[in-house]
Amino acid sequence: MNSRTDLAGVQWVKSSHSSQNGGACLEYARQAAASGFVPVRDSKDTAGPVLLFGAAGWTGFVSAVKAGSGGLAAR
Repeated sequence: MNSRTDLAGVQWVKSSHSSQNGGACLEYARQAAASGFVPVRDSKDTAGPVLLFGAAGWTGFVSAVKAGSGGLAAR
């Protein structure tokens, strides 16, 4: 993928770990993972920047969140 990746057709999914009070809201595009990358964005700023995570890195991140791993920001 490059910086001009077309994400117009992807379906965004709000993370179940996003807060319900309008705070930390994260969306990801599940079907784009087949390309080896997972796009992630702030659900409050859908026209804003999109981060592309490698599929393996995303899987590790999700596993750490599910396990309640502390110190994610320091990694």
